[in-house]
Amino acid sequence: MRGAHDRFQLTAQHPTMQAVVTTGVGGYDRLEYREVPRPIPAPGEILLQVLAAGVNNTEINTRIGWYSAAVSTGTGAAAIAAEQDSASPAASGWSGATPFPLIQGTDCCGRVVADASATHAIGARVLVRPCSRPNGWSSLESVWMGSDFDGAFAQFVKVPASEVFAVHCNWSDAELGSVPCAYGTAENLLTRAGLARGEHVLITGASGGVGSAAVQLARRRGALVTAIASSSKHQAVRAAGADRTIDRDANLVAALGENSIDLVVDNVAGPSFPAMLRLLRRGGRYVSAGAIAGPLVSVDLRTLYLKDLRLLGCTAWDQAVFPNLIGYIEDGEIRPLVAKVFPLADIKAAQREFLEKKHVGNFVLIPPGH
Repeated sequence: MRGAHDRFQLTAQHPTMQAVVTTGVGGYDRLEYREVPRPIPAPGEILLQVLAAGVNNTEINTRIGWYSAAVSTGTGAAAIAAEQDSASPAASGWSGATPFPLIQGTDCCGRVVADASATHAIGARVLVRPCSRPNGWSSLESVWMGSDFDGAFAQFVKVPASEVFAVHCNWSDAELGSVPCAYGTAENLLTRAGLARGEHVLITGASGGVGSAAVQLARRRGALVTAIASSSKHQAVRAAGADRTIDRDANLVAALGENSIDLVVDNVAGPSFPAMLRLLRRGGRYVSAGAIAGPLVSVDLRTLYLKDLRLLGCTAWDQAVFPNLIGYIEDGEIRPLVAKVFPLADIKAAQREFLEKKHVGNFVLIPPGH
């Protein structure tokens, strides 16, 4: 899909870099690792050398067109369909058509190369908040790095200065690169739902990036944490902070009892959704930022209104979420769970293995030459 329309065309006068360009909706053939122009920061932007970039469901979902209303299956089935060319959903992103060709990459640990705003020292190691609120914090309109503009699957990235946060810790670049999307999403879920000390929270998909982050962050709040994961991952999930683990194929109502949970944090959805509402106590909350097992669910509205439940969707991050995360890192209150590190050029292998869901924590990509 290269040609005159490709905004990544090279010119002799412009410095270049290696990047993964996603050319459109489809299979792994849409991921092109190639030389592209290095971005030039505008006033108010900072140029970063990317040190590490995490792998997340959202990059895969965007590439396979999963956000389109035409897709009704979970991420895994939709990825298989995209690879087999058996479906061709529209290039629908979180807030409209995805601007392909696009450099994806929602997570970025980087080093400051150029900063016209003079807000960060050259050479400083930073994290990028991938979710910005361009119309102010009172608006839920959000813009996402790697979905709405070019992201971190490259050697360099330019970002708004307002979204760059210096971080001082002894974590490796890969460990920091695993944080922004997964931990930011998890912190936002718990913040929006108002999880309080002593409450009982149920976390689905607890071995994944967001799930394992939610386990740590809920434990940090002093909640009682029950986590759902495959049995082979229970030990690792408990080590992350879960008080109790339950197999993902278990009968949850039989295992926990109706009206036993204050908050459900669910990024899995699919067939288990009705049971989640039965588990909630009167006045309980259900919060979600994903649906990897399937976005279409059945709801008994009598359960919803007779129990005075609240269902919360979370995409736009609240203002305190990312500064809080930086503080948790620097104070040693959370720890990274990096399952595996890949060279950026091996992104296809990383995404294939990511979809197998055999790991606990996060996968991270390392660009060449840092």
